[in-house]
Amino acid sequence: MTKRLIDKVAVITGGTTGIGLAVAQRFAAEGASVFITGRRQAELDTAVASIGHGAVGVRADMSLLADIDRLFDAVQQKHAQIDVLMANAGGGTFAPLGAITEEDYERTFGTNVKGTIFTVQKALPLLKDGASIILTGSSTTIKGTAAFSIYSATKAAVRNLARSWMLDLKDRGIRVNVISPGPIETPGLLGLAADAEQERELRAGLSAAVPLGRLGRPEEVANMALFLASDESSFVNGAELFVDGGEVQF
Repeated sequence: MTKRLIDKVAVITGGTTGIGLAVAQRFAAEGASVFITGRRQAELDTAVASIGHGAVGVRADMSLLADIDRLFDAVQQKHAQIDVLMANAGGGTFAPLGAITEEDYERTFGTNVKGTIFTVQKALPLLKDGASIILTGSSTTIKGTAAFSIYSATKAAVRNLARSWMLDLKDRGIRVNVISPGPIETPGLLGLAADAEQERELRAGLSAAVPLGRLGRPEEVANMALFLASDESSFVNGAELFVDGGEVQF
């Protein structure tokens, strides 16, 4: 490791599994003091142990403003400023038009949009001038996906938040960028399948839509997050960077 984040403080929401966990592990290995969130204590404890390097876990549901406050209170007890904030907590479920429920809408928009908005807004007093904000988008920001319209709409909203927030924060030199993964082999993605046969079909269908012919790995998204968190991306702002194997590039 090159220790590109030495002496930096990084907060990653939704860091107990999949992409968030891979990012937290990489940031910690690169020298950052890492804070993660998760909704379930057992999974949070396991993730913190796997990250090591003094990582701190805060149990929080990022759709709840009181939980977001608790996260930043925990950070402030140890550090005066945050250098990197990755608003990664999110999720969604399949529901075709005609079967979408109010609960589906409230849950998905609550975490993916409301949670992202207030995570970033409540972090502002702690964010260092020149900090890097990374939002987790999706390849669904620019393409339609059957039975996944609510999730896709939330990620399109996240993408536009970055465009607007980079203007709001320009006087502080804070960069805001989006990482939009394609199909990444995570428990969240594979958990969309109801059984082993559906998982096989899901893997095959998603892989067939990717020019590289496979699902991505969480570590490959973490590599992009490290670039955006580091000074190597000092002139990258308001961008949407795809880690999708070429899925939406043709």
